[in-house]
Amino acid sequence: MASDPKRRTDEDGDLAVAKKPKLEKAKRYQVVFHNDNYTTKWFVVDVLERFFHMNETSAMSFMLAVHNTGRGVAGVYSKDIAETKVAEVLEYAREYEMPLRLTAEPEE
Repeated sequence: MASDPKRRTDEDGDLAVAKKPKLEKAKRYQVVFHNDNYTTKWFVVDVLERFFHMNETSAMSFMLAVHNTGRGVAGVYSKDIAETKVAEVLEYAREYEMPLRLTAEPEE
């Protein structure tokens, strides 16, 4: 009897079943703004509108929440997008000599 190349058996002669590897969900990353006492509120609002597509009301509310609590999540993205947003915002802040602090952190 000819063996079927698609049909494999283990050492005991039993049919071996190939297991599919489990795929994990891609980790998501939060872009976190940290409060500082030097960056102007208007600059933070501008950044939120420009890079995170918030309207002025949402941006003001978010900025005040970060000011009162010390930090806030502006958005959740794939790792590459979160790191790119952080880099773009920090470059923009450097251009205007603002010490804005934000980080990309794994979602909890």
